[in-house]
Amino acid sequence: MSAQSDKRNGVATVGMAHRARGRRAALTAAVLAAALTASLTAGCSGQGRPGDDGVPGRTPAPDASATAAGSPLAVKIDNVAGARPQTGLDAADVVYAEQVEGGLSRLLAVYATRFPETVGPVRSARESDLELLRQFGRPTLAFSGAQRRLLPLIDRAPVEARSPDEAPDAYYRGSGRAAPHNLYLHPAGLLPTAPGAGALTTGFRYGPAPAGGTPTATRTVRYPAARFTFTWSAGRGGWLVAMDDTPTTTTDGPRPAPATVVVQYVRIRASGYHDVLGNRTPYTETVGSGRAEVLRDGRSFTAGWSRPTAGDGTAFTTADGAPLDFAEGQVWVVFAPAP
Repeated sequence: MSAQSDKRNGVATVGMAHRARGRRAALTAAVLAAALTASLTAGCSGQGRPGDDGVPGRTPAPDASATAAGSPLAVKIDNVAGARPQTGLDAADVVYAEQVEGGLSRLLAVYATRFPETVGPVRSARESDLELLRQFGRPTLAFSGAQRRLLPLIDRAPVEARSPDEAPDAYYRGSGRAAPHNLYLHPAGLLPTAPGAGALTTGFRYGPAPAGGTPTATRTVRYPAARFTFTWSAGRGGWLVAMDDTPTTTTDGPRPAPATVVVQYVRIRASGYHDVLGNRTPYTETVGSGRAEVLRDGRSFTAGWSRPTAGDGTAFTTADGAPLDFAEGQVWVVFAPAP
């Protein structure tokens, strides 16, 4: 998608830094005056860039010590043809795939055990990301921007929101690709170190495969304008990923081959937000319960999923109600529309 397409989708890179300054303004009258002045300047700049996913660089990078200890880093990653191959995808502990406007897809990659040097291309957040991220307490969310009306909701959510406005030194524009598909993040610019596996409060269990299952060589999940295909590789001990019938590669590592793939059937409805043409943004409901397929060790297992509240992780069970363990390694969760 081009930058003009982002404009049609109503994805606006609007600075959130002025709200952070507003919160600090109550400390002293001098700080208030400075913050108001900077806010006016930021507002004038932001109004001229309604859909650019740009890096205005108007505020200093946040103090990493202010980030909640032990919280993971979640990065919203572009996933159209112009954004591929991505960078840093293989290092993620969990990759969530969700449907967005036009039947396309985007990824939300969660990093806890290790940080790659670079992640990207980074793109804009969606309303349903906030519900999904509640399971991690107060994670750091790296994203390029959001629809203007969504920004106050992000500001109130229990996340450390770090767009280029809050942390310009952590982001850069790569060469060789057109905007908006060339915005990259240095994770070390947001968090000093990876918090470790204890920050992955997903509810997932890891262990031996359950009995049974159906031998499966490949599995495809389709959105209206996107496809994910996972092909078992005994040599890699995981599922080779292809997107839109093209093998998924990365610029800095091996081809992603998650040890476990989850096809989680959820309700995907229209959200309260829409683009300039009036098209509603899809909202993926990840709280509740339903059915799923879990792919591991070359087999497919029928499963159920349950997440009672947004603060809970998601539990997966076998057909007889026993906990279903995942294989050790990277997990991809594809949110598929429930029949």
